[in-house]
Amino acid sequence: MPATGDVLRPHAENEFAHELAALAACDTRQRPPRWHLSPWSVVNYLMGTTLADGTIISAKYVGSRRLMEVAVATLATDRALLLLGLPGTAKTWVSEHLAAAISGDSTLLVQGTAGTAEEAVRYGWNYARLLAEGPSSAALVPSPVYRAMEHGSIVRIEELTRMPSDVQDALITVLSEKVLPIPELGSEMQARPGFNLIATANNRDRGVNELSSALRRRFNTVVLPTPATVDEEVLIVTQRVAALSNMLTLPAVTTSADEIRRVVTVFRELRSGQSEDGRIKFKTPSGTMSTAEAISVMVQGIAMAAHLGDGSLRFDALLSGIESTVVKDPVHDTVVWREYLDSLPIR
Repeated sequence: MPATGDVLRPHAENEFAHELAALAACDTRQRPPRWHLSPWSVVNYLMGTTLADGTIISAKYVGSRRLMEVAVATLATDRALLLLGLPGTAKTWVSEHLAAAISGDSTLLVQGTAGTAEEAVRYGWNYARLLAEGPSSAALVPSPVYRAMEHGSIVRIEELTRMPSDVQDALITVLSEKVLPIPELGSEMQARPGFNLIATANNRDRGVNELSSALRRRFNTVVLPTPATVDEEVLIVTQRVAALSNMLTLPAVTTSADEIRRVVTVFRELRSGQSEDGRIKFKTPSGTMSTAEAISVMVQGIAMAAHLGDGSLRFDALLSGIESTVVKDPVHDTVVWREYLDSLPIR
């Protein structure tokens, strides 16, 4: 495995290993079976705190602590966790850090798509060995779900509602009985203590492959909202832009906090369809105008200012990035964007 500094994006358990170790060293609360940290420390890891020895635990999630407490408490029970929200509300980010803090491994992951096969959540076969030897344990290729059950770990499923319904329903027995039948071998994989599942889905995918009532009952749903205030969203964007700039080793750029606030304000106004003071109404674009997209616009602007500009980031240089984010539908969104720009001089 390459060192943390040799990969573009380290896994959470590697990037924040020092924080996890510091929390574990001073964690005196009871831990559920095979948890690396107690639920209390997992919440502190997500929300950020300062330990008694002065170690600063950075905030991974900016928002309601109660939501994170509910999510962590769910994973300490026999119910799976569904993180639901609009694109860009940190569902994947939260699920990764939950798995890293609880199991020390965030890599047991199934990416849900329209082409995800049932083998991705159950198991597959090494067909060379299967043809040569017939069904056997040696020929079986375990899925991430299978391995999580075997080791008593957290497994993550991204974009659950994008997976075909029959693939989704393969999870019902796993979540209700904590068993994965292997009829070809006349056996089963029984989950060890510590096993649980975190799934994510976004609100825009409702109607794509909606969860059956039987599967939905196996989840406790936590809805991650968009940032409540402009200050909260500015803080999120500022932190993530700094982290990404460091990860990408971008040259230092003069960036005003006012420019970040202006970008965030544009995104919030277009997302809500009204100005921050509520006095002006706007048409809304077809895209989500998420916080994640605001972060991408800022990072792109910093890259352009650093490599192709004079090293100073200005709002007019960010407008092209904002426009490319807004205009997904060249007919509807172009009108939305032009009308929004026309409103700027009078505000």
